[in-house]
This record gives sequence, C-alpha cells and structure tokens, in this order.
Amino acid sequence: MTRPTTSAASEYRSASVPFTQTPPTAIYEMRMLRTAAEREEAAALVQDRQRWLTMHGLPVPARADIPALFSEAQTMSAGLYEDGKLLACMIPERDPDLGWGQGPCLFLQSVHTLPGQSDDITRLITLWASDFAARLDLQVVRAETLARHTLEAEPLAALLRRLTDNGWDVCGSGPGRDGDRVARLELPVEHRAGLRALISCQVHAPQPAPDDRSNA
Repeated sequence: MTRPTTSAASEYRSASVPFTQTPPTAIYEMRMLRTAAEREEAAALVQDRQRWLTMHGLPVPARADIPALFSEAQTMSAGLYEDGKLLACMIPERDPDLGWGQGPCLFLQSVHTLPGQSDDITRLITLWASDFAARLDLQVVRAETLARHTLEAEPLAALLRRLTDNGWDVCGSGPGRDGDRVARLELPVEHRAGLRALISCQVHAPQPAPDDRSNA
C-alpha cells in the first residue's frame, strides 16, 4: 500500500481528529469576592469612590456604612477585575423587595467603580449584567443611584446621561433601598453569546430574596 504524501496525511488527520480550539483568555473577569483581603480591597475602593463623589458634588449614602458592608464575609459581593486589578465592586441580588418596578429582576446593589477611570467600566458592567440576568431567565436589571436633588440638576444629570447612553432607562425617583432618595434605573436583558471572550463570569446565581410581605 502506498504511503500518503505529507499533504495527504495532513488532510487525513484533519478529517479523522476533531479540531478543537482553546478559547482565548478573557480580558476581564467578574467573580465573587472570596477572601478577607479581597473584601478589604473592595471596601477601600468604595471609600475612594465616595471621596471622589464628594469632591465632584455628588452625594454619598447617609444611612448605610457601605465600606463595612463589603468587608463582611456574609455579604455576597462581586468584583470586576482586569489582570488582578479590582475595577469595580457590587452586590448582585435576585428579586429583592425594592418597593418599585414590576416583575422579578437582577438588582445591582451598591455599585462602585474605581475613581478616575473612563466610562468603559460602566459599559462593561452593563454588558455583563444584561447577559447574566438573561441567563437567570429574568427580564430586567435594576439599580439605584443617589439623587438628593431633581434629576435635571447637575452633576447628577450628566451621570444619568452617561447611563442612558449605555442602555439604562431612568424610571423616575423616590425612596431607595436604604431610605435615601434615588434615581431608579432599569436595563433590558440580552443574551450575548460572544461576551465570554471579553468578560469571564464566575458569579454565583443569587438566591431569590425572602418575601417578607407574606408575613405582614
């Protein structure tokens, strides 16, 4: 039997062996904060962000110690990383009782981004949240941002414009989760098949919040 030429042998192996390609390593990683050191890093990021907000005339929570919340081991917080650098942190929750909005949602509580960064971090969080909620079979993502004055007043208005440019809808204002006046935000969900090449996701599916209203 005549041996196949090198070219023919190559074609034979290609036809006989399934071709698999290792997916590229994602540039960003969204994952749970797992260690005390990671939680303390998130708490420090929140403190830095709150100082930045105060310097730029934007409010910070008056009724909740957010850095302490991120330090607690029982808080199911998550972080957005790039090459091991923490870019943002938040607490993803499923269907909490917000007192506003219709239907179940993925709620992003206490979203804080690294000060001095571009709006790209907000865009990355938006893409991830929209896809993550879709994979949880939810219909909408919700979030809140403090609004001590009218939504048309600067610098809040500029912040809301950047959020709407990223796909968020402003759904008025009112009392927020922690009692402060907030702007209420909603984001439609969307499956994004190619997103894993950009952002790997290792966030646990949040459990539905208990319905305390049933005990009222």
